[in-house]
Amino acid sequence: MFSNSSSRRRRALLLASTMIVPTIIISTARAQQAPAPEQLPAIEITKPGDQNVTRARPAADEAPAPRRPAPGTGQGSGSGSGSTGTGSATGTGGTGGRQFAGIVGSSSTVITADDIAHSPVQSLPEILAQVPGVQLQSLYGGPNGAKTAVDLRGFGASASDNTLFLLNGRRLNDVDKAGFDLTTIPLDSIERIEITRGNSGAVLYGDNAVGGVVNIITKTGAGGPPATIRAEGGFGSFNTRVAAVSAALNSGPWSTSFYGNGIKSDGYRVNNALDQRNAVGNVNYTTSDLTAFLTVTGSDQKLGLPGGRLVDPSIGVNEVLTDRRGAATPFDYANQQTASVTTGFTKTLMNGVDLIVDGGWRQRETQSGFFGTVPTISFASTYNDAALQTWSITPRLSVKNFMLGMPSTILTGIDYYDSTFREARGAYQGGDPYHIYNIEQQTVAGYWQHTLGVLPTTDFSYGARVQNTSVSARDRYDPNAPFAFDTQAAPLDSNETQYALHVGAEHRFADTFSVFGRAARAFRTPDVDERVASGPSFDPLTFAPIPQNFQLKTQTSQDVEGGFRVKTNLFQVQSSVYLMDLENEIHFNPVLFYNVNLDPTRRYGSETSASLKVSDSVTLRGGMAITRAVFREGMWAGNDVPLVSRYTGNLGVTWNIWQNYLVFDATVRAWSSRIMDNDQANTQSRIPGNATADLKLSGQYDRFFWSLSVNNLFNALYYDYAIASSFTAGRFSAYPLPGRTYMVKAGATF
Repeated sequence: MFSNSSSRRRRALLLASTMIVPTIIISTARAQQAPAPEQLPAIEITKPGDQNVTRARPAADEAPAPRRPAPGTGQGSGSGSGSTGTGSATGTGGTGGRQFAGIVGSSSTVITADDIAHSPVQSLPEILAQVPGVQLQSLYGGPNGAKTAVDLRGFGASASDNTLFLLNGRRLNDVDKAGFDLTTIPLDSIERIEITRGNSGAVLYGDNAVGGVVNIITKTGAGGPPATIRAEGGFGSFNTRVAAVSAALNSGPWSTSFYGNGIKSDGYRVNNALDQRNAVGNVNYTTSDLTAFLTVTGSDQKLGLPGGRLVDPSIGVNEVLTDRRGAATPFDYANQQTASVTTGFTKTLMNGVDLIVDGGWRQRETQSGFFGTVPTISFASTYNDAALQTWSITPRLSVKNFMLGMPSTILTGIDYYDSTFREARGAYQGGDPYHIYNIEQQTVAGYWQHTLGVLPTTDFSYGARVQNTSVSARDRYDPNAPFAFDTQAAPLDSNETQYALHVGAEHRFADTFSVFGRAARAFRTPDVDERVASGPSFDPLTFAPIPQNFQLKTQTSQDVEGGFRVKTNLFQVQSSVYLMDLENEIHFNPVLFYNVNLDPTRRYGSETSASLKVSDSVTLRGGMAITRAVFREGMWAGNDVPLVSRYTGNLGVTWNIWQNYLVFDATVRAWSSRIMDNDQANTQSRIPGNATADLKLSGQYDRFFWSLSVNNLFNALYYDYAIASSFTAGRFSAYPLPGRTYMVKAGATF
């Protein structure tokens, strides 16, 4: 079935090697020839010890005014690099005279472990939503935000495919539609989160980095005490019980850490129970010229799927008002198990030249059942059993030297990913499946990013990536399986080469004020679920089954961005404006039941964040964003893209009332209305805008810490996802989210 896979891999590897090998040789030679004048400023794209977890790191001086450590965060907080991350969920990009801070010309934000511990909200998606311009689509809400989609720069229903998530610098986005569930990472294991907005991350990280890149860096315990243990437990609304434990050991160059958590909850709605366990373990070896690591992760999630609440004025039904906690599908469920192993090393070859090699294996298995309103074997029932496995290796070379007297950093490498997807789809569990989909996808890419300090106050960066994607897809259809009713999909063998570009600059007029700008190109390859539903399944006139073809065009985007940063000891602000034009954006047509490439679309807007240190104990922070997502051609030209709020904003305060014995944190998040999913014509009613207020009191005494959180203090009854009917005007299904909730936690460190 896949006889040509090996030949495609060889061609793809040859493509990348012909691009990268010469640049590696040239870069190494230049590093040997160019001495480093002492009077020039230090270069820092990534510290040598950090290169196993990140490729381009926002500068450490992007932090707002310093905040006191949150209760219970003092133990085992070493980062994946052994360095200290800084920043804020609403932090601004800093200047401070530093050169090569992250991807030059881009707007970036860093969320630290301290920010996470201070946050009144309980889930990682909600923490990310405190960053200006980040929007959420949550079907269930709840204590950890399971299955919540995070949207950077207004991609609506396709948000999960246009935001690239990384764990320690390695891709988490898979080749299927399920997307990465942020709740599988224990919050206590996170050292920092680096957010780079827009297309610029596509050169370094590749496919999916259209709206932006979110890089989650986990702790290792390196550089900490010889032994630490942290344990925490909590109880909250909907009979929610949480527990977390972590431990770290250090001995000479060796360090190891473990972070695990578990949660059980009845959920806000009927058939919305959650039972989940997550774990992250690390082993690290660190010396002056060699660092090595091994990271293992695992998760197990069981989640009930309650479906939407029907609103249909034509028949007088409004379940959002009369029974918002009820279930339309009281027996549907989705289970998921994940595991991954990543290992690698960073070796200093000579002064300023580091070789970074890492590779990994990742697997996700899912089982889901959809029964409609009653648990019977019927035409409407569906059972899916899918497995996805990905192997990868990503060697790269970092060369820091001086070129023509200018500080220079070159980062170049090869990314290779090999994914195998298999899904059996049938009428019920245990029955013969009527479809078995097998899809193989290999990607190999070569990239080069060069950053120059053309002046002591001016940085310039440019880069390019060439990526080859090879896909082989097959469908085995069994017409004799129970309730088989359609036909076999046509096979697909495709081979496509795409490219990403970036050019950016930043100029500092003074230590307190700088301007930046960039332009970039990115791309997104259709995922396997989109290919499975990529052709008319039935003739619209005769209703005869038509074979699917797995074929969709690759989405491409080009964007420009510019802005400024201000930083003083007490006040910081970052503001930027952007424009992004896209071709072949992918959309599911619920009338015809297949995916299509949309007419050209456009995103544009602005994002601003600020922080103010009022005193040693009080810090204020806030942000706002204007996000426009519109169709620029075709039958919907001028209309808004669904599921994107035009205005979002947030305000927050941290008040250390009494020397960490009592700390008060509060956050308000607001958003405007948005078009419902499936309403490209913009003719239906909108999803209403709303706001939530979250409060947290916490404290620490000696080894013991505690917290009391109240979320959605004013009991706003809202939803941020709804899908409009294709056949009945005014009819839609909405997914109500919880009102006021609470959570009490307590723990100790040893």
